[in-house]
Amino acid sequence: MKMIQAIVLALALGGAATAQAEQPLQRTDLIKNDIDVAGHEAVQVRVDFAPGVLAPKHAHPGEEIAFVIEGTLEYQLEGRQPVTLQAGQSLFIPSGVVHSAKNIGSGKASELATYIVRQGEALVVPVK
Repeated sequence: MKMIQAIVLALALGGAATAQAEQPLQRTDLIKNDIDVAGHEAVQVRVDFAPGVLAPKHAHPGEEIAFVIEGTLEYQLEGRQPVTLQAGQSLFIPSGVVHSAKNIGSGKASELATYIVRQGEALVVPVK
């Protein structure tokens, strides 16, 4: 009986790991706090990209500082040449600038995105 329970548990855990690994783009909210600039807040998010995954074009209602934690990400800011960043590098994205990011490495890539944005507005505004 214990052998069957162990097999069932292993299958369940393997399924949970597979389900988690299947998420191509995962955003984890870390902190959201008012700041001394009236009507604005600071927001920090971890974004994990599976290999080859693109975060489609979008904008934010404020500035973003993207810091690559691991892997290699290519950022395309509207009207500019693509910029490739590796772990330890940062990029400033001005308010309202349409941009995208793609994991161009062979493994997982992650960024720490820090925003100074207007309160009460959607953090991510998709763009077609």
